[in-house]
Amino acid sequence: MSDDAQAEAGTAEGQGPVEISEDLARHLENKREELFEKFEIRDEFPAEVMAEAKERTEDVGSEIDAEIDERTDLRHLTTWTTDPIDAQDFDDALSVEERDDEYVLWVHIADVTHYVNPDTSMWDEAVERGNTVYLPGYTIHMLPPVLAETVCSLVPNEERLAHTVEMHLDKETLGYESIDIYKSVIESDERLTYSQAENRLDDPDAPLHEENALVYELADRMHEQRKEDGSLVLNPSRDRAHTIIEECMLKANKAVTHELMWSRGVEAMYRVHPQPSPDEWSEALQEIQDLDGVSIPGDSWDDPRKAVNATLEEAPGRQLDKIQWAVMKVMPRARYMNDPFGGHHALNFEIYGHFTSPIRRLSDLINHWIVYKNDVPETLVELCDRASDKQKAAEQCEREYKNFLQEVGLDPMAVNNRGIEVVEEEEAEKTL
Repeated sequence: MSDDAQAEAGTAEGQGPVEISEDLARHLENKREELFEKFEIRDEFPAEVMAEAKERTEDVGSEIDAEIDERTDLRHLTTWTTDPIDAQDFDDALSVEERDDEYVLWVHIADVTHYVNPDTSMWDEAVERGNTVYLPGYTIHMLPPVLAETVCSLVPNEERLAHTVEMHLDKETLGYESIDIYKSVIESDERLTYSQAENRLDDPDAPLHEENALVYELADRMHEQRKEDGSLVLNPSRDRAHTIIEECMLKANKAVTHELMWSRGVEAMYRVHPQPSPDEWSEALQEIQDLDGVSIPGDSWDDPRKAVNATLEEAPGRQLDKIQWAVMKVMPRARYMNDPFGGHHALNFEIYGHFTSPIRRLSDLINHWIVYKNDVPETLVELCDRASDKQKAAEQCEREYKNFLQEVGLDPMAVNNRGIEVVEEEEAEKTL
């Protein structure tokens, strides 16, 4: 068994799906339908949307050939994707180079707006849905999966249309020396799962080892820098592969919105996260300080975000959930706005917005369109409100469905990681 295969065998996915009875499956289906009605979530796609999506996935090769001359050809770059083992679509890929006086980081995002634009029914449907809703073991997509899993999935050894954020970074500070955002054609060399990426980092002889090692070195420095600057990090023990993806996507999202705000002077769909009041922060810190075995380092009380970061790193594992919950309770809800005023408190970014997930978030789709057209939709304010409201509905729906799973004796995390299989009554009883 290869290292990669062994790594997968030890994961939750390797244990096989959670088995349930037909009766319980019907029970879950009824609950989902009840929640979809309550939160106005549309499960089925209209026929014309599905037909349009199918049509856009035909004759992909010749369409890409026709586009190449209009785009930057990046097929020569070493490029790869890193996603969970059960990911259905791969909408972001990385390339990286170290040069004498700089690092160059390319974040390639599937060029969804090449297929989904304001003249299509798919666009109207995306506005209706607002985002993909992820329930344990069940997904309601924002865009038809046929699109997301084919032309908008950066699969290995296939040419794909992408929207690339090319960032030239200062070797000392990792600040942006230049940012360039453009339409491209790429070809991914490999699709890695998170555990495979971890293996590649450990094995100097493995393919993509050097690229992963270099991008992890950058990501780790960016992560430490963010913490030092006062960015809140609620998950201190994230593995290396997740750190790479999280930091590279944050860097690209920030680059895009900085470019729109400062270089182009156009509005965008910004992610604004207000800060809790001083009293709310005091309440949260006091609650954390009172936990058994937890102590907030004395030199960090002045900046609550740094206080939480420092405490999470030292606290016993059994208290992590309680610390995170104390913070989440006082955090206002982030919203999408057409003005970045107020910035993003948790990240401690003055300007921030989303760009890296146009398959699953309306905000990213809109920002792709704004970058491409250098112009904003007339209804931008309404679109911001729509995206914010739909995100809130999705989160509430997910919370209620998880509670329901627990009520019927299922572990939401196991269902989420392993999926569900419906089996005969007797078999299901043995596993519950």
